Amino acid sequence: MEISARNQLKGKVTKITLGNVMAEVHVLVGTSEIVSAITRSSVERLGIKVGDDVVAIVKATEVMIGK
Repeated sequence: MEISARNQLKGKVTKITLGNVMAEVHVLVGTSEIVSAITRSSVERLGIKVGDDVVAIVKATEVMIGK
């Protein structure tokens, strides 16, 4: 599948916190962790589990940088 998003970060799922509707999926990308808030049904439909290799896709018009 091809997508238009340029920021595709390969990582490994380290933790999943399921709520009634939403879920937090923690992904280790290199030495940094990012957290994605997606629907619980998406986690279940995709079969995402701790230890899975995934791609975190960032599609945004702005990316802030801090130093």
